[in-house]
Amino acid sequence: MLVPRTTQELSSDLIVEAARLIRQVRRQLSMPAGTRVLAILDEHDELTISALAAADGCSQPTMSAQVARLEEAGLVARTTDPDDARRSRITLTTAGRESLAEVRTTNGAWAAALLADHSASDIRTAVAVLHTLTEGAR
Repeated sequence: MLVPRTTQELSSDLIVEAARLIRQVRRQLSMPAGTRVLAILDEHDELTISALAAADGCSQPTMSAQVARLEEAGLVARTTDPDDARRSRITLTTAGRESLAEVRTTNGAWAAALLADHSASDIRTAVAVLHTLTEGAR
């Protein structure tokens, strides 16, 4: 007999399974370093190094090094902050947007294969629920 689960238990299960899915994506697919930073910039248009570090949950020196690598690869651009010349604002370049789009296309194809046995309605519901949960974090 199936034991009823509380909303809290099911919510915990959701987080665990979402984390497993992300780890599985990272193991299965070649994720370019810095993809998370590109995705954060895609959500926010432009951010300072400090704001990027806060959004990613890392230190400012770690983010500075990551941005330097992405800048060297031509995926982000750095401009002087008009409010404070000591700060830089980081934005995606066209190449950065294209790289992120490629990663998302690859991820989508991989996930579509996993979801092939599920209805489009179920997938839409899952996306809608996850979107609602993450909406406030943007």
